Amino acid sequence: FSYFIWNDLAELSLFPIALLLIYFAIFQTEKLFLSLAFFTPFSINIEEFTKSFGLFIPSEPLLFGLMLILLFFQFKTPFVDKQIWKHPIIISVLVFISWMFVTAITSSHVLVSFKFILSKLWFIIPILFFGSHFFKKEANRNWFIRLFIIATSCTIIYTLIHHATYDFGEKAGHWVMSPFFKDHTIYGAIIAMIIPLLLAWYFSEKHAPLIQISLIGMIIIVFLGLYFSYTRAAWLSIAIAIIAGLIIHFKVNLKILLFLASAACIFLFFQWDTIQMELARNTHEHTTEAFDERIQSAANVTTDASNLERINRWNCAFSMFQQRPVFGYGPGTYAFEYAPFQEAKNLTIISTNFGDMGNAHSEYLGALAEMGLIGLLLFIAMVAAIFYSAIQLFYDWPAEDHKTRIIIFGMILSLATYFSHAFLNNFLDTDKAAVPIWAMCSIIIVLDLERRKRMQ
Repeated sequence: FSYFIWNDLAELSLFPIALLLIYFAIFQTEKLFLSLAFFTPFSINIEEFTKSFGLFIPSEPLLFGLMLILLFFQFKTPFVDKQIWKHPIIISVLVFISWMFVTAITSSHVLVSFKFILSKLWFIIPILFFGSHFFKKEANRNWFIRLFIIATSCTIIYTLIHHATYDFGEKAGHWVMSPFFKDHTIYGAIIAMIIPLLLAWYFSEKHAPLIQISLIGMIIIVFLGLYFSYTRAAWLSIAIAIIAGLIIHFKVNLKILLFLASAACIFLFFQWDTIQMELARNTHEHTTEAFDERIQSAANVTTDASNLERINRWNCAFSMFQQRPVFGYGPGTYAFEYAPFQEAKNLTIISTNFGDMGNAHSEYLGALAEMGLIGLLLFIAMVAAIFYSAIQLFYDWPAEDHKTRIIIFGMILSLATYFSHAFLNNFLDTDKAAVPIWAMCSIIIVLDLERRKRMQ
C-alpha cells in the first residue's frame, strides 16, 4: 500500500483494499453484510468529484460485489429459505421488477433503463432476498438497525457542527450535510426514518446506565438534526407516522377510517372554492427559519418556488403518462424526458429549459410516468403488501415478547415516514433510503415466517 502511494500510483493503492474486501466477502460474508448498515450513511457520490457517473462509495461497490458472491453461493449450495418466495412482499417485489423489465424493453432510453434496473437489483438482491438468511439471527437484526442509526447519528453531528459555523441559517441548511447527503431533503427523510427505530431501540428493553445516557443523547441529536434540516416533508412525515401509530395501536376499525376519508373528500368537494381562496392568501415562504411559518409554507401554492417547482414536476409526470399510459417512458428516464412537457405558466426560478434538475419528486408519479398505470398500481400493491404484512405481524406476535413487538412497531412507523414522504420526493434509487427500507422489509419477512412456524 505504502509502496504504491510513494510511487504516485494512487489507483493501484486500492488493490490491497480490494483483496481485503474479497477476503471478507468470501470468508466473513455475514460481517461484510452487517458492515453495509454502518458504511451506507457515510457513502459519498463520486459524481460530485468526477462529473462523469454517479456511484456511492463504498456502499454500492460493496452491494454489487456482495450480490455476485451471494448469487454464486446460492447457485452452488442453496441457503435461502424457499418459503420466502411465497411471501406477499417478495411476490409483489418480483412482479414489480418483472414489469420494470417489460417497460425497459419499450423504453425511450433502453440502456438507461437497464442500468437503472441493475442499480435497483444490487439493493434488492443482497438486502431483501439474501438478507432473509442473515436476519434469522436476532443479533444480526438488532445490529443492522443499530449500526445504521449510529452511523446516521454521526453524520448528523457532523452536519450540526458544520451548520453551526453558518449560525444554523436556512440557506446553508440546504447543503451543509454534503458530502454525505446530496441536499437537505434526503437528509431530513433519513432522519425521520431513523427516529421511530431509535425510539424503539430505547423502549424495547432496559439498558445499562451508560447505554441509556448514550441513547438519550442520540435522541436529542437526531431531533435537533430533524429540526435544522428545514425539511417540511420530513416534519410532516413524522406527524403522519404518529397518526398511523395511533391507528394501529388502538386498532381503529377500517370502516371508521373509510367513513372519515369519505367525509373529508365530501368536505373538500363542497369547500374547494373557499380552500382555494385561503391557499391564495398564504404567502409564507419555505426560506423562513421560523418553524410555524415554514410548516404553513407547505400550503403556499402561489409564490413558494419550491412548491411550484414540485407542482411543475408533477404536471410533467402526468403529461408523460398521458403520452404513454401503458408502458411509460421507461425506468429511470424521467430526468431525460420531462423538459418538453414543462408549460410556460408552470416554470419557476428553479426550473431549467433543459430539464436537467432531477426527478418527479414523487415515487408514485415517477412510477406512473416511467412505467405507466400498471407500474403505479404495482408500486402501490408492493407498498400495501409491506404494510399489511408488517401490521398483521405486529398484531399476531406474542404479547409476552415485548422487545420484538416494539421493534416491529418501530419499523412500521419508520416505513410510514418514508412512504408518506414518497408522495413529495423519491429517494428509493439511492443507497441511503434503499438499504434501510429493504432491510426492514427483509426483517419483517423473516419474523413473519418465524411466526408461521410457531403457529404450526
